[in-house]
Amino acid sequence: MPDNLYRKRLETIFNAAGIAIDGTEEHDIRIHNHKVFRKAITQGNLGLGESYMKGWWECDALDQLFYRLLRSRADEKVMPIERIAGKMTGRMFNLQTTSRAFVIGEKHYNTGNDLFRAMLDNRMIYSCGYWDGAGNLDEAQERKLRLVFDKLMLEPGMHLLDIGCGWGGAARFAAEHYGVKVTAITVSSEQAAEAKKQCENLPVTIALSDYRNVEGSFDRIYSIGMFEHVGYKNYRNYFETVKRCLKPGGLSLLHTIGGNEPCVSVDPWICRYIFPNSMIPSASQITRNAEGLFMLEDWHVFAFDYYLTLKAWHENFESRWEMLKRHYPETFRRMWNYYLLSCAGAFKARFLQLWQILFSAEGLGGAYRAPR
Repeated sequence: MPDNLYRKRLETIFNAAGIAIDGTEEHDIRIHNHKVFRKAITQGNLGLGESYMKGWWECDALDQLFYRLLRSRADEKVMPIERIAGKMTGRMFNLQTTSRAFVIGEKHYNTGNDLFRAMLDNRMIYSCGYWDGAGNLDEAQERKLRLVFDKLMLEPGMHLLDIGCGWGGAARFAAEHYGVKVTAITVSSEQAAEAKKQCENLPVTIALSDYRNVEGSFDRIYSIGMFEHVGYKNYRNYFETVKRCLKPGGLSLLHTIGGNEPCVSVDPWICRYIFPNSMIPSASQITRNAEGLFMLEDWHVFAFDYYLTLKAWHENFESRWEMLKRHYPETFRRMWNYYLLSCAGAFKARFLQLWQILFSAEGLGGAYRAPR
């Protein structure tokens, strides 16, 4: 296909979303290299993202660009070979086996504690904040942690399991403010090292471990922003592991990004550059795999809060780039901006969801009013 036809095809898709090529609005794109047309049409988000990383095009408001693209269902108008191959690979192989569990830690979460310290809140919580009544990122993350632990109805002396503990901020908060003991696991060596420092002199044990290898019995189990790495072939295994480790009468909370339809593949650009082998669960995939093991007590949706969280992370990242650029190249800056702002647009468009789901082992007796 001649290059001018690729341009016309992209213009048709963009026009349907109210986006102009070389336009003047903040969500319009400015072309610096015409190779972007062929790459975007033939490779979809992978081509669009890689061409942005190379500086072939610019946009003043990437989040607004992706908000418009996804609201107009532009992703359905391009079916690149990478997406087809991704679906076939996802169906044929288990991309999140025990032997591959540490890949995400090495490739993403070990990128650099300096980067995440600069970008995140003061507790280094790398998941959606809860902005109801919050004035800034630190407050939004504290309100999210209180929301999680209040839903779990923590009592002093309880033993918690934190699956995917990050840099230890949630475990530390639970120990300090709720008087509980915490066992916390991660697949990132950098996270584990920092979490041990953050939780020093507290009843918190940090372990470098895959969730499938956890042993013990716990009063409460929670997972914040980890389920996206489990993979649809392993959802049942995850819930069976939680069931095995949860004491009778226990509660488990799952805080996860969600999708509007069942997913069996990974996004090619996100998988290659940000989260290897990540997979977004749908509501039906979660409920189907939890059935027979747990009772559903509460399902809380606050997707727009992730838009606000990602925008806050982006603001921090950009404002501290002068410090960070000593260790990260300009291509990394463009890649990270594309990651943060394209995801922000996806949440604003409700292409992505954010869920907190509370499960009980046997069903809560009496009336339960979940905190909001």
